[in-house]
Amino acid sequence: MKRVTGIGGIFFKAQDPKALSAWYKQHLGVDVTDWGGEGSESGMTVWSPFKADTDYMEPSKSSFMVNYRVEDVEALLKVLQEEGCNIVGEMQESEQGKFGWVTDP
Repeated sequence: MKRVTGIGGIFFKAQDPKALSAWYKQHLGVDVTDWGGEGSESGMTVWSPFKADTDYMEPSKSSFMVNYRVEDVEALLKVLQEEGCNIVGEMQESEQGKFGWVTDP
């Protein structure tokens, strides 16, 4: 089974997400939308700064989170669980797709 096929998003904490987004837009051309992500097409990579005190990455204490694209998230979560990986919560489905959370060591 093919596992990761690409990066779907990069989420990270920043002291001033709006100012940082403006800097990236001005100097590097990364156009962050109002909802905090860059891009809007299928297969895009989201780049999204969050406030430094966000709990969005929990239960991880990391200052960043990477969202990977996979071919079959349900099958991959099952295999990862069988391999003893730390699966967090249940898979969720939304208009953006299906999502599962796994924390690395």
